Amino acid sequence: GEYTYVYLGDTSIGGTLCHKYKVSLSIYEDCQNGQPEAILEDNPAYLAAYKNAPPYNTINIDSVPYATSVVVPANFSNSCVTNIPPTCLLKKTFVKTYYFPVNTAGYVISYQRCCRNNAVVNIVDPGDNGSTYYCTIPGSPYNNNSAVFTNYPPQIICLNNPLYYDHSATDPDGDSLSYEFCSALIGASDADIKPIPLPPPYDSVSYLNPPFSYQHPLTAYPALQIDPKTGLITGTPNRIGRYLVTVCCHEWRHGVMVNTIKREFQFVVTDCSKVVVADIPQYSSDFNTYIVDCADYTVHFVNNSTGGFSWDWNFGTPGGTSTDFEPTFIYPDTGTYTVKLVVNPSSTCPDSISRFVKIYPRFNASFSDSGQQCPGAPINFTDLSSATIKPVNYWKWYFGDGDSVFQQNPLHTYAHGGTYNIILISQNIKNCVDTAIRKLIIEGFQPFAGNDTIIVKGEKILFNAMGGTSYTWSPGTNLSDTNIFDPVGYYPDTGRYAYNVHVVSDYGCAGDDSIKVLVVNQAAFFVPSAFTPNGDGMNDVFRPIAIGYRSLKYFRVYNRFGEMVFDTNTLEAGWDGTYMHKLCDVGVYFWQVSFTDRYGNEGFMKGDVTLLR
Repeated sequence: GEYTYVYLGDTSIGGTLCHKYKVSLSIYEDCQNGQPEAILEDNPAYLAAYKNAPPYNTINIDSVPYATSVVVPANFSNSCVTNIPPTCLLKKTFVKTYYFPVNTAGYVISYQRCCRNNAVVNIVDPGDNGSTYYCTIPGSPYNNNSAVFTNYPPQIICLNNPLYYDHSATDPDGDSLSYEFCSALIGASDADIKPIPLPPPYDSVSYLNPPFSYQHPLTAYPALQIDPKTGLITGTPNRIGRYLVTVCCHEWRHGVMVNTIKREFQFVVTDCSKVVVADIPQYSSDFNTYIVDCADYTVHFVNNSTGGFSWDWNFGTPGGTSTDFEPTFIYPDTGTYTVKLVVNPSSTCPDSISRFVKIYPRFNASFSDSGQQCPGAPINFTDLSSATIKPVNYWKWYFGDGDSVFQQNPLHTYAHGGTYNIILISQNIKNCVDTAIRKLIIEGFQPFAGNDTIIVKGEKILFNAMGGTSYTWSPGTNLSDTNIFDPVGYYPDTGRYAYNVHVVSDYGCAGDDSIKVLVVNQAAFFVPSAFTPNGDGMNDVFRPIAIGYRSLKYFRVYNRFGEMVFDTNTLEAGWDGTYMHKLCDVGVYFWQVSFTDRYGNEGFMKGDVTLLR
């Protein structure tokens, strides 16, 4: 359904100045598949007029019989489609003349009816939810005629075929017009199928989301779009069904929106057996655009047409034509061009398609980075994207560690060393997009002084710091050299010593680590009495702690049946509470250790340990 109205001038009624309007409500009925009794109930229509401002005072409530009933032509004449489905669409128009007292708020005229076609697939419960159609008449100082849609909605749309439907309107006042998809409105219900219409506001129907919404009323690829300037609807529907679509046409006067008219209709997508289909794909998100070429002036055209045996290309510039199936054309300059393809020209079954080609070379994404490539040090990323047509107005950075930002020149810090793929996606005002990718190496810098150590007095230890190329130890007490990674420490007496090492890498990364040395009076052998191998990181491994011993001959653990479950000759190794890759039972186990002390004497110890979880 849809509303239109015509301003018929001013008149005085009872001394009150009134605007005179002829208002027309048109509703469309499916006389092919619709229920005859429901169609009969459409007549008369109940119209209600309200002042267009809260509390929406009632002006008129009218019962209006239809003035005309005409069969809408199918607008589908194609001898090359062999299975045209039968259609029948009635347009009933109800006309009422109103005399509205002049005000600044204007008026709303509404019509409500239940219910919609139950076959509609893009909204919730269409068979139980009705419709609301209304128009607004602007108040003083505007004397307005509504815009009028030029063409009837198409009744047949072919699956997987490009759709071009001119949904433009004309305006008697010369107002500028803009177009957009908008929401259909819910109305009457089963409880009252043709009520006296309620005043505003009116609620939207519920769309089956995903994938549907009022902006995306049907599934299509390329997606269904409406040109906001021309009202041209394009797209390639890719699913059979009946879809509710609503278009709003806005009227603009001196930069001010003075009125909006709506048309709600149904697109019926069917599987046409069309012999010839002209199709240029759409590789750009820009409206009806084949490609936005930002690299150079040369465009190769892809032809997805079917049923063709000859092709006539016009590239939208003087002399730019071709009869090749998939031609390549070099454009003379930057700009937007309209490309038209006619398949089987001058034959019984031709077809044609037009798309835009936008030529805006050159555009190149690029960037640089600066800063110390060290964990924890900030890296400055600088956008170096170049564009013939400026400005560059979009940037998205991916730093390779899960973080991303929308900035031109961001600052980023890496927590850990590694090789990261840096990605910059940039775009200019002409929707030229390019991607720059480069690897960034962050040094795996981790200064390490060594593990804390216990030794016997009179012994030496060899330090072994790691992580860089330059080392400085402090303090230098008992050290052979404070500027190498592996100084020798000699301790003639007992005591506790703490050292810090400052490490610098080849990349200039700098950091510190510490180590403690405990010097004891004599050798000792410590073995824990229990351990808990439960994976919590504490006491998970059972091992002896040897101080002042030269080597370990063996360290063995036995279960209560005398079966050996662990054996090692390395002091650093320990038992994790498993045997043959299975967890051992909780309980008491027995151990033996054979060792050689610092003087070359062999020794032996044994005991038990309790395994807990």
